[in-house]
Amino acid sequence: MDSIATNETFSRYLFFWIGQLFSILGSSIIHFVIVWWITVVTGNAVLLGIANFMGMMPLIVLTPIFGVFIDKWNRKIIIAVADFCQALITFWIIMLFFLGIEAVIPIILINSLRGVCQAFHFPTVKAIIPIMVPKEKLSRMNAVDYLFNGIVHIAGPVIAAILLAYIPIEIILWFDILTFAIAIIPLLIVKIPSIIKDKIEEKQFSFLEDFKLGLDGLKQVPGLVILLILISVINFLGQPFGTLLPLFIESNHSGDASDLAIVMVLMQIGMIIGAIVASSKKDWKNRVMVISSCISISVIGYILSAYSPTGNFILIGIGGMIRAGMVPLINTNFLTIIQLHVPPEKQGKVMSIVVSLAWAVIPLGSLVSGPIAVAIGIVSLYVTFAILEILTVIIILLATDVRKVRYETIYEPKINQKNIDLESKE
Repeated sequence: MDSIATNETFSRYLFFWIGQLFSILGSSIIHFVIVWWITVVTGNAVLLGIANFMGMMPLIVLTPIFGVFIDKWNRKIIIAVADFCQALITFWIIMLFFLGIEAVIPIILINSLRGVCQAFHFPTVKAIIPIMVPKEKLSRMNAVDYLFNGIVHIAGPVIAAILLAYIPIEIILWFDILTFAIAIIPLLIVKIPSIIKDKIEEKQFSFLEDFKLGLDGLKQVPGLVILLILISVINFLGQPFGTLLPLFIESNHSGDASDLAIVMVLMQIGMIIGAIVASSKKDWKNRVMVISSCISISVIGYILSAYSPTGNFILIGIGGMIRAGMVPLINTNFLTIIQLHVPPEKQGKVMSIVVSLAWAVIPLGSLVSGPIAVAIGIVSLYVTFAILEILTVIIILLATDVRKVRYETIYEPKINQKNIDLESKE
């Protein structure tokens, strides 16, 4: 018997989602600790850029490849294996510190392997949302996800900064493994439904044919490709802000780990406020204009942080808060457009392609931010890229058909009750 996502599947999804929040908390702590360690040890903008570049490259290169298999394999197993491997990589880094092998380049390289795991994990988690969350709850669920992600990311830097003052880094890294152990419990318990394939998909396709199906699903939505290009360009131009923030705090403003934590906490407060605003509406009638307006507002935050007086970490944080506050509104509307327009049997393929293309420019942004910052300074880099962001929005709106993106759903998601029953016996 076929049925759409119900309140029952939604309840199961919430249980799974809560477990994933613990995993995100662990990752947030570890990210802060490792980035600050690289900043203090090297004080080098180029190495910070390389670290971000290496962290994102596996995710960018492998996500579209892995997305083909996400629609074929057991999604619960994919998520479990990806989480386990990330914990294993953290354990590897712990051993390096324990043995006194505290070399920056090897740790950057090993930490970049987490991107391989995320290439499986992220699109898989996003692909199960439409088959477990009723379509009338999709927009708000995406917003609530950002809200609680913001709360978790507030806790992460604060916990990390406190721990760094009292505990060796190799001990702090164990938090990632602890949160993995917590997150795996609901994942093992929750039943994730399988999807009903169209007849065309019952055949055995090659990788290239599967990949083409994903591209076709993306191109079927008028204006979506242009919107994806807009998001990608903004991701590139916004990347220096986060990549160079630790060095901006430490070098330009003579700050320490607690000052960086203050700025990051204010940014996450902005994320929470944005998520609350995004979740306050059941639906957004003109998603493209919402996205464009939010990008324009975020430029104000970019410039405010850049021109903050020396040592004024609150003002820097307010600028970051404005930028971060726009992210839930942008991403919630963008993800909801995809979830409402792409059939569930193609969600894994399309989502992986979208993630890959939208994020493909991020490592490039990280890589170029270091040399440009060395050449013209971090402040000038921030202001230049902020101006380019607003110009990009204006050009896209005036010269393309991006406004053709509709907000209505064009499919009715179905799940396979037989597969649910089989999975419940596992």
